[in-house]
Amino acid sequence: MKVNELSVVNEIISKSLKKSISYPQYRALVAELVQKHSTTGNEKTEALINYTMLNDRRMKRWDKTVKISDAAKTIIQNFDKKVTWLVITESWCGDAAHIMPVIHKVAELNNNIDYRIVLRDDNAELMDLFLTNGARAIPKLIMIDNESKEVLDTFGARPSVATAMVKAYIEEHGMLTPEFKEDLQRWYNKDKGQSTIEDLLKQLV
Repeated sequence: MKVNELSVVNEIISKSLKKSISYPQYRALVAELVQKHSTTGNEKTEALINYTMLNDRRMKRWDKTVKISDAAKTIIQNFDKKVTWLVITESWCGDAAHIMPVIHKVAELNNNIDYRIVLRDDNAELMDLFLTNGARAIPKLIMIDNESKEVLDTFGARPSVATAMVKAYIEEHGMLTPEFKEDLQRWYNKDKGQSTIEDLLKQLV
């Protein structure tokens, strides 16, 4: 990347970081939206509002039940570089509801990891820097070195195992069906965040 391009990227990231919120603030925002029968994002359809309500319940469950193994904890706690994990999301995103509480559990274990959150539709420039196969797929985690401001890595929009499942299904069927989406939710419930933890550990070694 050229110097001037890098400067633009850094400026966009810096602008988004100034608007970012913490995970507890995000959880409070989603809870407030549920009370108001609303959702984040530019579209406020009944379907998206219902997804926000469902995701609030999902995140409450994962906040209480995600477990991290002792071996994983050791890797996380030994990470000694100061970084920011900036996550782009929306409250209606089903994948995000399963993933974001897991990111929080990992980040909680090391003060060197600053977990911040921004909304996709409010940060279009940032989102367009980190597309997944040309799509504005969320959640998207951007790992930023706090000292150099360099983007070190990214994660998302799904754990690598789920990404492979989706890719294989699309190759066979041409699109994701409602039945597959239900299967994917069951996979998240069975996986209990472990695939997300494994992918995040790769950023820390």
